[in-house]
Amino acid sequence: MPFMKHILIKFDGNNSIKTTIHFCKMSFYWIKTNSLIKKIFQNYIWEIPNVENKIYLTFDDGPTPEITEWVLQELQKHNAKATFFCIGKNIEKHPDIFLKVIANNHSIGNHTFNHLNGWKTSTEEYLKNTKLCEYSISNLKSKISNLQSKLFRPPYGKIKPSQSKKLQKLGYKIIMWDVLSADFDGTISPEKCLENVLNNVKSGSIIVFHDSTKAFQNLEYTLPKTLEILSERGFVFEKID
Repeated sequence: MPFMKHILIKFDGNNSIKTTIHFCKMSFYWIKTNSLIKKIFQNYIWEIPNVENKIYLTFDDGPTPEITEWVLQELQKHNAKATFFCIGKNIEKHPDIFLKVIANNHSIGNHTFNHLNGWKTSTEEYLKNTKLCEYSISNLKSKISNLQSKLFRPPYGKIKPSQSKKLQKLGYKIIMWDVLSADFDGTISPEKCLENVLNNVKSGSIIVFHDSTKAFQNLEYTLPKTLEILSERGFVFEKID
């Protein structure tokens, strides 16, 4: 079973931080991205500060039959906009669903063609794979929109500095996140997934969900309640441009 643990991380000098990390088997992840991480990697976008209570729901790994379409329906109920970071091979498999995302006026982001782990991939291969996804996006998107998608999220959040620098030179914005719902984690309950979001969101938060088969057990419970409860709290759901 997963558990939460407070740990003290010390760095050179007198600086230290106390943070909460989720441990699951041999992996761990932050539910709320630590402020020090945001400062170290400040060339990435972790949140979009504003005074209008705007927050940014994002969905990774689609398009996925039935699931992505269900997400679109739930978003429409609350007049909510979101950003979908799509995998190129899934766009090629399900172009009709991809076009539905665009037709509903949501933003599209690049999530590589094969969901690559940047830490385990050469920079040359990583860029090539990203460009393949870019082609898949542009090829279909051009049918209904001339806008170019220059949002990029590295799968697993793992990307080398050499990769991010070259992508940014190509005009990409590297979009990370402020809050991780952890819907992908089959060891946590749907209730815990919802708690991850509700207890950590603030104006400007970028929140990660997944429109994937793996995540749907948690997503199906969490997304409708997230939209309902956060709407009641006065939050507005916007897409990332």
